[in-house]
Amino acid sequence: MIIGVCLNYSSMEAFERQIPVLAKEGFTTCQMLASCPRIWTEENLVRTKELLDQYGITPSAFWCGWDGPGIWNFYEGPLTIGVVPKEYREMRVKNLCDGADYAKRLGITDVITHMGFIPEDPNNPEFLPICDAIRRVAKHLQANGQYLLFEAGQETPITMVRCFEEVGTDNLGVNLDTANLILYGKANPVDALDVFGKYVRNLHAKDGFYPTNGRELGLETRIGDGKVDFRGVISGLHKLGYDSHITIEREISGDQQIADIRYAKKYLQDIIDEVCK
Repeated sequence: MIIGVCLNYSSMEAFERQIPVLAKEGFTTCQMLASCPRIWTEENLVRTKELLDQYGITPSAFWCGWDGPGIWNFYEGPLTIGVVPKEYREMRVKNLCDGADYAKRLGITDVITHMGFIPEDPNNPEFLPICDAIRRVAKHLQANGQYLLFEAGQETPITMVRCFEEVGTDNLGVNLDTANLILYGKANPVDALDVFGKYVRNLHAKDGFYPTNGRELGLETRIGDGKVDFRGVISGLHKLGYDSHITIEREISGDQQIADIRYAKKYLQDIIDEVCK
């Protein structure tokens, strides 16, 4: 299991600033958090390849964003996030296909996004149209030789599996965000492996607490300080034969973010060394 880190790709300035720090900390792999479609230009593609080669960094996945609003809470979130909101759906299908094409030119196979608050009830009249939109994206990626990964959190694990079954393509996977399942109050990540473990292709190593009110997500924390049982997650993945990337995500900025990532790297490596010996 290879430890990497999430790298901000919302602007070239952010990417150019962070990639030397990543290399200095001894990382050789990252997920590119490409939340802003307007930077997917030919000029930025060339510069990105140069930087990745210069610093010896291999992207494990491309986190693909989309245009329009995204409000990360329980009330506005279902109205703004992913392909679930009807008024943004077609635009975001195009965003995801365009982002996948950009990622392919960077040599990246796995494309990740938040699909949104997929309905738990399969009889909800929006469930099948949402699955149809996802199918169109999945087929576009399939033609590119790529996988479409759902980032866990906004739907229960069984809802995600039900959506996979309805979409029906063989290139769907999970980016297991260990904290999101807790932050959204949806599941325990160790138990979630019983439901969708075979689909996991990458993960965000992140920690946090369950929500304490009905509007706001739970609090994200430094790895090791929250509710995630990382030994249980890594043991479960190891039993499933997972030997791919574990990507640290810490959703703060500045010197404390670097310190927390440094701490997380050792914390996770110690567990990997113990579990996978």
